[in-house]
Amino acid sequence: MRKKGKTPAQITALGKDRKTQLTLHAMLLPGTILIIIFNIVPLYGILIAFKAFRPMMGFSGIFTSSWNNFENFKQVFRSSEFWPMIRNTLGINLLGQCITIPATLIFALLLNELTSKRFRRFVQTATFLPHFISWVIFGGLCINILSPDGGALNQILMVLKLIDKPILFMGEARYFWLIVILSGLVKDIGYGSIIYLAAIAGVDPTLHEAATVDGANRFQKIWHVTLPGILPTVMIMLIFAVAGMLNNNFTQIYVMQNPLNQPASQVIDTYVYQIGLEKFQFGVGTATSLLKSVLALALLTMANFVSNKITDTGLF
Repeated sequence: MRKKGKTPAQITALGKDRKTQLTLHAMLLPGTILIIIFNIVPLYGILIAFKAFRPMMGFSGIFTSSWNNFENFKQVFRSSEFWPMIRNTLGINLLGQCITIPATLIFALLLNELTSKRFRRFVQTATFLPHFISWVIFGGLCINILSPDGGALNQILMVLKLIDKPILFMGEARYFWLIVILSGLVKDIGYGSIIYLAAIAGVDPTLHEAATVDGANRFQKIWHVTLPGILPTVMIMLIFAVAGMLNNNFTQIYVMQNPLNQPASQVIDTYVYQIGLEKFQFGVGTATSLLKSVLALALLTMANFVSNKITDTGLF
């Protein structure tokens, strides 16, 4: 039996759909080109991780240098800095996420409960602004505040008689993790709350109305209506947090790092920078980055699997 052809209305709708898709793809084209240039094309550099590459070989050396199999990876594992940088990377991220995610979520919930629109806009603006300040500037402010020579924090602690003499916060490794986590929280708590605020805005308002009719107070509505409504968003953010467990804010760490706190501040990203760009051991630096990417992919897959099993929510 011969198939029936499309009706004129279907042909018109199909043409409109194709035109819309073409317009959308045209809008995406500049971003797609940039991704190809800066993310796809440089992937050939992964070859350096498996080769005895030397900078004097130039660009062609990436392809002409001899293979050394996994020698670069072995050098990474043999390095005396390997386990300390893994400990610092995981420690800063794990402790940081345990503090940052709940704090950002609670901040978004409290911000959503503000009844004064003017005060809410003021709080949003005040907490969003630090995100747009460079870490070079913001980190410098943090260092000045923590300075033992007239720093605001030391002055306050001394006035309150909590300390007898100024503390060199940036010179003691034991304070570094907490400084990095709290400074990152202050800088990005407002910006990070945007996603949660958007998710809260998407919760069906009739559920809140029904809870009000049932006699629920504001806290009960948050616990029984808002939080379950934004649970998928929270789980997605947790998946991203687990996947990024090996990534640190390089600029933040690099600005605040110094020889005195390096035992607690040397992370994978700063190690790659130092070994690759300062010591010109490109093979070892590339091997470290590749190893980090593979482990990050494994963490992403594991977190997504657990999330799908527990909450039926995941990236894929």
